[in-house]
Amino acid sequence: MPYFAKLNDKNIVENVIAITSDDLKKKSWWDPIGLFTGKKESESVGIALCQSICGDPTSIWKQTSYSAGNTGRGFRGNFAGIGMTYMTNVETMGVASTDVFVYQQPYPSWEMGITTATYFPPEPPGHQPTVTRFEGVHGLEYRWNESKYKKNPLTAWELVSRRKTSTRNLINN
Repeated sequence: MPYFAKLNDKNIVENVIAITSDDLKKKSWWDPIGLFTGKKESESVGIALCQSICGDPTSIWKQTSYSAGNTGRGFRGNFAGIGMTYMTNVETMGVASTDVFVYQQPYPSWEMGITTATYFPPEPPGHQPTVTRFEGVHGLEYRWNESKYKKNPLTAWELVSRRKTSTRNLINN
């Protein structure tokens, strides 16, 4: 099933809708059932349908693929989601295609991967440390701390509690 993402004027995804594969097949006026001309899917046909559905012929739509998942390596990088950015013609990104959907940059120091449409932490300190069994049992996880990174990159990953304690619980205990 094809999916299309509606973009705002800043290329931020505002909506994602699904349409049927048959709706993407362009048929000629002389071939209404698509016996000869309705074999291939066309993104432009899907965009026109999306514009018609939303009632705005000037709206911007791009096809996205659910099978791409969120690995950064699929069709247009990732499956589009609300709040993601659609990037095109960005030569400095370093991926094979610069026509991709990416999540918002999580921290100013993180950079786009060379072969994927995914952001990664700088080196050092590198990827998120693995939580030990003891840490996991006690509800701890590693979270990036940008201010610590700026002071000393080796201290950017800090071990914190996953559990949130509300003020109300503290007062009642």
